[in-house]
Amino acid sequence: MAVESESGVKVLIVAALGGNALLRRGQRMDQAVQQRNIDAAVRSLATLASAHRLVITHGNGPQVGLLALEQEAYRDAEPYSLDVLGSETQGMIGYLVEEALREALPSREVATLLTQVLVDRADPAFKRPTKPIGPTYPEATARSLARERGWTVAPEGDAFRRVVPSPAPQRILEMAAVRLLVGHEVTVICAGGGGVPVVTDATGAWHGVEAVIDKDLTASLLARELRADLLLLLTDVDAVRAGWGTEDERRISMATPLALRRERFAEGTMAPKVEAACQFVEATGNRAAIGCLDQAAAVLRGLAGTNIVRDGITPMSFWPEATPAL
Repeated sequence: MAVESESGVKVLIVAALGGNALLRRGQRMDQAVQQRNIDAAVRSLATLASAHRLVITHGNGPQVGLLALEQEAYRDAEPYSLDVLGSETQGMIGYLVEEALREALPSREVATLLTQVLVDRADPAFKRPTKPIGPTYPEATARSLARERGWTVAPEGDAFRRVVPSPAPQRILEMAAVRLLVGHEVTVICAGGGGVPVVTDATGAWHGVEAVIDKDLTASLLARELRADLLLLLTDVDAVRAGWGTEDERRISMATPLALRRERFAEGTMAPKVEAACQFVEATGNRAAIGCLDQAAAVLRGLAGTNIVRDGITPMSFWPEATPAL
């Protein structure tokens, strides 16, 4: 599972950072907390960026939810739509990641690109919200907020969280610019939060829409369009688990798309990660991996996380109960 090509040329990696990995469950949503988490994330990514070509994308669930809450305090203006809030988080998180990367790798060029992603206005996701954003709440608080603000809420672990429409990404509008930057050895931060969701009207013009695209599905689309050698989906869990939520739950070390699609995963969290990885592997034949952000180097080498490989290699294998030595 080496990532170097036979010719020794740097490989191209698309790394997707989970919003919950940048702002972990239960943490205060302070700038200083996010900066510490991003600094730790960049330490993991710096090894990848120093040896390979790297494109970074990131989640924004906690951050876009916080912005939506903050604007509730100001009643003299209509709330900004989720597409606008998403663009704000692209700038904020991209700036913090770029700043940390420049400090870790002063010789590398880094650029953050505001990215729009086309979705279908007829996508059924608009009638069935599943994407969690913002903080978690006790059930009574969540249901009270849902009544007061017209939210849809859903359980997440022992708590509840707001959920919003998450249409499938169709096309990344700034793809040509991403390719240009990658071709000039620039480490690119793009498609943050899944990209700003836009739809087309009868004239072909683009307009933002009230939704949050799943960042892993956009990362998969980005990696496929770039013909990346590897897709890394880095989050706050160490591996995908077979038998999720049962007594037979086990950490998967390697699996094929066919084997993974027979399993059940948490909708809105792990399920889109697995689907994103499967789509990439099926389209390219290259490896995808899902694992913990602070183990990025080990996940890159196939020594941690869950590795998804093309059908016909091995159906499914598991890590031992003890965490493998990294």
